[in-house]
Amino acid sequence: MSNAINAGTIDDVVAEATAARRIGAHTFWSSQIFGHDALTVLAIVGREVPGIELGTAVVPTYPRHPMMLAQQALSTQAAINSRGDAGLCLGIGLSHKIVVESMWGLSYDKPVRHLKEYLSVLMPLLEGKPVSFAGEEFRVNGGVSVPGSSRPSVLVAALGPQMLRVTGALADGTSTWCVGPKTLAELTIPTLRQAAADAGRPEPRVAVALPVCVTDDVAGARARAAQVFAVYDTLPSYKTMMNREGVDGPGGLAIVGTEAEVRDQIAELASIGVTDFNAGVFAANPDEVARTNSVLRELA
Repeated sequence: MSNAINAGTIDDVVAEATAARRIGAHTFWSSQIFGHDALTVLAIVGREVPGIELGTAVVPTYPRHPMMLAQQALSTQAAINSRGDAGLCLGIGLSHKIVVESMWGLSYDKPVRHLKEYLSVLMPLLEGKPVSFAGEEFRVNGGVSVPGSSRPSVLVAALGPQMLRVTGALADGTSTWCVGPKTLAELTIPTLRQAAADAGRPEPRVAVALPVCVTDDVAGARARAAQVFAVYDTLPSYKTMMNREGVDGPGGLAIVGTEAEVRDQIAELASIGVTDFNAGVFAANPDEVARTNSVLRELA
């Protein structure tokens, strides 16, 4: 897999998606931070780069009413579907309390309830069904219709047990960042699978994103990862996952080492039930980029 940039021009994103397809990636992920709107850009990418699934990792729920997100996602899916091949994977998440309250001026009260109600509205709308829903946060009566579209798969950036149970019951799987193999095996995957089974849903998709670098300088790469991804060490939800994993920050989660070592670490993820691996390449020089992409090409 591959991860999109969130800076530069739209042409830069198209070029990166093209490069991801060239190395054999099955999915090209676009983040939604403070740059481009991910779904808008992917609608453009979908017209330019055929043969690869396009995913968001992830679109925050709080600023977007579920009916509005359903319209946008279905419109993006219609643009991608025109190619007649791989479609959209809609990754959504809550973002973080500091962003929701301090930047957007919205309430982060009862996030589990928010997610449950949000999915209760979003999922049927994506399936083309009208919604009549009366919750504490959302009261929705209506439907959407986007010709030429179909329901995208929906993954939720769920970390804690309650979020995972809601996700397993209502969505198609999860998309994680800063969650290591021990936590995935002991918490994420079994909780998600059990909730899906209890709800009579298919086995969930588990898309895991981690920093990756093939290098001979493991210590240097981990130090660089700690610096490049330092912001995630300050966000409580990610910090909780790293503490549970027993690592000291993002550097401890990075998949680094020789070709064989990186290959083995990624294979371990597959062995515990990870269905999709999203490689956040953070190489320091062209040689490391080439070596890392070579391994990813083999695995793809």
